[in-house]
Amino acid sequence: MSLVTLTLNPAIDQTVTLDALTPGSVHRARSVWADAGGKGVNVASCLADWGLPVAATGVLGQDNAAPFTQLLAAKGIDDRFVWIPGETRTNLKLLDAGSGETTDINLPGLEFGPSTVEAVRAVLGDLTGPGSLAVLAGSLPRSLAADTYARLTAELKRRGARVVLDASGPALAAALAAGPDALPDAIKPNRHELEEWAGRPLPESADVLDAARSLQRRGIALVCVSLGAEGALFVSSDGALRALPPPTRVASTVGAGDALVAGLVAGLHDGLALPDLARRALAFAAGKLSRTGANLPGRTEVEALAREIRVERLD
Repeated sequence: MSLVTLTLNPAIDQTVTLDALTPGSVHRARSVWADAGGKGVNVASCLADWGLPVAATGVLGQDNAAPFTQLLAAKGIDDRFVWIPGETRTNLKLLDAGSGETTDINLPGLEFGPSTVEAVRAVLGDLTGPGSLAVLAGSLPRSLAADTYARLTAELKRRGARVVLDASGPALAAALAAGPDALPDAIKPNRHELEEWAGRPLPESADVLDAARSLQRRGIALVCVSLGAEGALFVSSDGALRALPPPTRVASTVGAGDALVAGLVAGLHDGLALPDLARRALAFAAGKLSRTGANLPGRTEVEALAREIRVERLD
């Protein structure tokens, strides 16, 4: 079964660690490091760490592609990115060492036209077929229409691939408004993204569950709502459950949601039942929290974390 991730708006994530973030003040950085990132790149990194063969595609600026080519080569990821003139954007992440919270400053990405999209579609066509799992992840460049993911999902489904979508805002709304044959097979909104789609606050767990169930009834086989430190909600035709993470030493929250998606994909790849899939997804996220960048600890440690995940049925 082939695995492929798509990142149309990748970024070099520059993380600056501060003793404490105080708006309006001058800060001295404790440390700084940069990671080749973007949601699909991060998902592919975690899947490779787990030991699964995975390809990564998308669009990179040729002027600063080296961090991406080095990362993909180091992790043994099949690098199928399309290069265009210009620089891939740099996103700034301010890590407050006292609170453990990260403040993100995301810059606009490269802009490109239909010919580049066609090149990416050709790569996806080459990499996917019946039984493939394709992850479409992250924001869209401003030059692309909001229905880009919706159209790509429809094409992938026609080829027999299963699609996991991790998007937000208009791109997510357009994908969820597609016809039954073009809906993604799995989605992973966080609470805020789900509220944005629903058009109303979802203050209680029951509200989040109702919204997730409504999406599952529309035809999305698996709805996972990430709830940060409160774990995640999973809804499928097999029922609904909540998975609670074990206490974890947090080195960086950057990429934790992407690790959760990678865990979902690894679980779908292995055909796990919903409770075991939830444990694997949460274990990937918990394992990544103990590392900087989108990196997992060894498989033995992740499997040990999975055994610590508490799963509650909500039926």
